[in-house]
Amino acid sequence: MRVLELWRYPVKSLQGELVASVSLGAEGFAGDRRYAIFDTATGFGLTGRRVPDLLFGSARYTASGELEIVLPDGTVARDDDALSEWLGRPVALRSTDEAVSRRYESPGDFENDAEWDPFEGATGSFRDTEATVVSLVSEGTLRGWDRRRFRPNILLSDSGEDDLVGRRAALGGAVVDIVKQVGRCVMVTRQQPGGVDKDLDVLRTIHRERGGKLAIGAGVAVEGSVSVGDELVAL
Repeated sequence: MRVLELWRYPVKSLQGELVASVSLGAEGFAGDRRYAIFDTATGFGLTGRRVPDLLFGSARYTASGELEIVLPDGTVARDDDALSEWLGRPVALRSTDEAVSRRYESPGDFENDAEWDPFEGATGSFRDTEATVVSLVSEGTLRGWDRRRFRPNILLSDSGEDDLVGRRAALGGAVVDIVKQVGRCVMVTRQQPGGVDKDLDVLRTIHRERGGKLAIGAGVAVEGSVSVGDELVAL
């Protein structure tokens, strides 16, 4: 399997950016999920599970390394007021350098967006889990589903990544430990820009045919650079 695409998501639950090469470190891709938007009234970090509108915004880094958030109308959000107006609630953008709660919400009943349960996310970058820092999925595993539903960092050619769980693999100049298959939630059903419609059957199928899991998650054993075209080689 070879790397077809590399994606980083500067702001949790916003659309990300395609990169040709990236440094893979202990916290994942450099710049990945280094920011999140928080509801200042509840203290919860917002995700596309609770606030699907987030998926219609996008985040990128400028040539000088500054974060830029582009709203659905194409304008750039300059401050928290602009983000609050967009989302219809008081919110604040926070970075991993700031001491903030890492509490998020997920629906126990994804069919009806009901029974919302709070959970504690990871420390460091704004991930849902401590166990993994980077996600990988192959074209074969996606079987025609749009890659954007699953927000992988690495899109691979061919198939067979599930067989690597529990193993170590070389990836460009880095070495990763494949920890687990990734459990999926209501996020994979959400509507997104560019023709990705709301589709509950995606998650129903994953539960029925794959035990609720799709893609693999990894930790980093050796830091290094990863580029499009690199081969994933089991060690």
